Amino acid sequence: MKWNMKNSTKKKLCNVLFLLPACIVFFVFVLIPFLEGIPLSLYEWDGYSDTKTFVGISNYVSIVKDGNLLEAVGNTFEFTVYYLLGCNVLGLMLALLMQKTTRLNSVLRTIFFIPFVLSMILASFMFSYIYSDVFYGIFGIKSFLGNMDAVNPAIAAIAVWKDSGYCMIIYIASLTMVPGEYYEAAKIEGCGRIQSFFRITMPLIVPAFTANLTLILAWGMQAFDYQMAATGGGPGHASETIGMYIYKNIFVYHNAGYGQAAGVLLTAGLAFLTMALTGVLRRKEVEL
Repeated sequence: MKWNMKNSTKKKLCNVLFLLPACIVFFVFVLIPFLEGIPLSLYEWDGYSDTKTFVGISNYVSIVKDGNLLEAVGNTFEFTVYYLLGCNVLGLMLALLMQKTTRLNSVLRTIFFIPFVLSMILASFMFSYIYSDVFYGIFGIKSFLGNMDAVNPAIAAIAVWKDSGYCMIIYIASLTMVPGEYYEAAKIEGCGRIQSFFRITMPLIVPAFTANLTLILAWGMQAFDYQMAATGGGPGHASETIGMYIYKNIFVYHNAGYGQAAGVLLTAGLAFLTMALTGVLRRKEVEL
């Protein structure tokens, strides 16, 4: 009994030590700056001078009434929906096609994963050229990045191209954990491939959906690099995201307190959305 308790304690200590580096990075680079930013959001400050004027919650009141922020929120959600659906649908399709370990599949997995290691800025510049020169030269289609109705789906396509390979790897890892005996039993019972997919595969890979949906949601809501590099927020403000709205207020308009208040609201809203999504998906997970 004592031996089992010692082993259990050692295992827990080992798990904590593995988590410690990630926890330290989170506290130093995420939690502490967020907490330090809350008092700054209560001041009117240009971001670099020593003069700060306490204004209480007026920054938050002004943000709620700001039509530009509402437009940025709408653009961010539109981009995130396209990004979330595109990455997960394409990633799952690729995973189903290449879940078997063969030499060809190993090469294809590498090819589809390579875009993920590229920088967002490089991916945006590449697609800006494709949209403006390649598409126009071959099909005579003007760049989608200059179309107010198509700019957000066009930018989302860049993000999907870059990150769907990451989702594919997560889905492949989850698919390999599903026991083959389940499919054999389903085949004996007369279930086809489609029925097996929805009744066996989908319920058992919910943990992969939890990981991919939560991460892509967080990345989409924080979107900044794609829009800044591809359009600068244009045409007009059609592709300006919350991240760009915060950046412009702090570094362009020198209204750091106001921008910091917007950042606090974004962080709080993102934490609520990710926790809610994770909670819903966790309840649907099935233990193997």
